[in-house]
Amino acid sequence: MTINLTMAVAMAGLYTVGFYLLMQRSLMRVIIGIAILGHGANLFLQVAGGPPGEPSFVGEAVASLMVDPLPQALALTAIVITFALTTFLLALAFRSWVLLGHDEVQDDVEDRRVAVREARAVEETASPDVAESETPDEAEEASEDAPEAPREVRR
Repeated sequence: MTINLTMAVAMAGLYTVGFYLLMQRSLMRVIIGIAILGHGANLFLQVAGGPPGEPSFVGEAVASLMVDPLPQALALTAIVITFALTTFLLALAFRSWVLLGHDEVQDDVEDRRVAVREARAVEETASPDVAESETPDEAEEASEDAPEAPREVRR
């Protein structure tokens, strides 16, 4: 079985755009990215089904000319699952927008702490003389870099 080059490029494009959008901070872009990834998966399943052929009714055509119905059934199932997931994510994004007033994903407090800790470790390994001679002013500046506690959401 050979794959059509146009379909391979289209699948690569869909997956690339889908993963790019999935990595964005806006919830709407994430949802669109998941929908595009679903379309890429459906296209992959159709390409995996092979070239067009005779309908798969026993007794109607020769078995070697029939199309495998499994990829088509999987594609229909994937369409339903993608639709349900997109609907659910749209509801979550709407709820987030109602509560926060925007659709941007916030930073995780623990991620900030890890980033600050790694930055300090890199600074200490890069210049150990400066890290050992830390003055009280430098300690105060370092504590100002620490992440803030998460804000409570008003309802």
